[in-house]
Amino acid sequence: MATLKASTLILNSSVSSSSSKQRGNNVKAAAINIPNGAANISLRGLRTGGYVEDRELRKCTEKQLSPVRINRNEQDTVVMAKLYAILEAVSDRVEMHKNIGDQRTNWNSLLLTSINSITLAAATMAGIAAISGGAPAAALKLSSTFMYVGATGMLSIVNKIQPSQLAEEQRNATRLFKQIENQIRTIISVGNPTVVDVKEMMEKVLALDKAYPLPLLGVMLDKFPANVEPAVWWPEQRRKPKKGNNGYNGWNGKLEEEMREIINVIRTKDQEDYLRLGKKALNLNKFLAITGPVLTGLAAVGSALVGSPSHGDWAVVLGVAGGALASVVNALEHGGQVGMVFEMYRSNAGFFKMMEESIEWNLREEDLERRENGEVFEMKVGLQLGRSLSELRNLAAEAAVKGEAIDEFASKLF
Repeated sequence: MATLKASTLILNSSVSSSSSKQRGNNVKAAAINIPNGAANISLRGLRTGGYVEDRELRKCTEKQLSPVRINRNEQDTVVMAKLYAILEAVSDRVEMHKNIGDQRTNWNSLLLTSINSITLAAATMAGIAAISGGAPAAALKLSSTFMYVGATGMLSIVNKIQPSQLAEEQRNATRLFKQIENQIRTIISVGNPTVVDVKEMMEKVLALDKAYPLPLLGVMLDKFPANVEPAVWWPEQRRKPKKGNNGYNGWNGKLEEEMREIINVIRTKDQEDYLRLGKKALNLNKFLAITGPVLTGLAAVGSALVGSPSHGDWAVVLGVAGGALASVVNALEHGGQVGMVFEMYRSNAGFFKMMEESIEWNLREEDLERRENGEVFEMKVGLQLGRSLSELRNLAAEAAVKGEAIDEFASKLF
């Protein structure tokens, strides 16, 4: 009986083993002979190695993108730091030009008072010496001559540098640097500054430094140029990047024609008028700058000849009247600040030239997306000329009809 059970157990185990081997072979065969379409079947709830692969892929993507984001942030930080550095330099220049402008205004008033006092004192001494005799007359005559010579030298230097014109240059520079300062603050407030903004502000600062230099020796502007030209304090216009407005930027044919007419009025009326006035002021200043030292020099000669038997009467007239006339000429030139008036006219002509170039640049740019927004630009032109938008359009319409025969000026401010 025991033998029978043992044989039965051995038989069952062998059958079970053979059947398990058969199932294993079937599973292998099924695994090998999977149809092509079955590979894309998704089994819900079955955790496979794809989840791990997705996480690894996401990590690699983040590692590749994170340096780009960091570099972008670093670039924005550097651009902002550069703008703040330019802002600090501009603020410092505003203070420098303001202080030097005040100093040169003081120069003008103090030198005017001093030279006129010396000249009138010398004329008085020459007159007293004419009615005196002996040693006092010789002393007065000698003192008068020395004072006239000193006044001639001082007047020649002052007429060369024109302190009133120097002060006006510094006032213009102060105002223009404040404009740049406000522009930089606006860019920072709006946000998203670019390298182009940094380059543009740098060029504006350097162009303004060149237009209104601080030193007197070597780089001082010519106070008596051969030709009157508008002042230029802005850099060359550069092409602007696209703004992505899908081809529309506030411009149309009517606005372009309006801007062309405004350019013609500015060029033929305003700019031309200020250049004409500037030439008149320059010629007057030249005449006064030459006449003053000549009169004090002649007065010095006359005072030296006071008491001479052969030239006594004429020497007294020359010594006294020459000094009086020289003080009048000096007061007219520097008290009236003729040099400042010339610089003001030159600067105003430069303002209109800048407007003309700005309008022409926008009209020449064929890509509308690179232009300044047309509606904003029209408003800026109107504000710069002291006109409302309706007045600006009426001026353009009148200029289109009358052409150069128009009587009205473009600007209502000055």
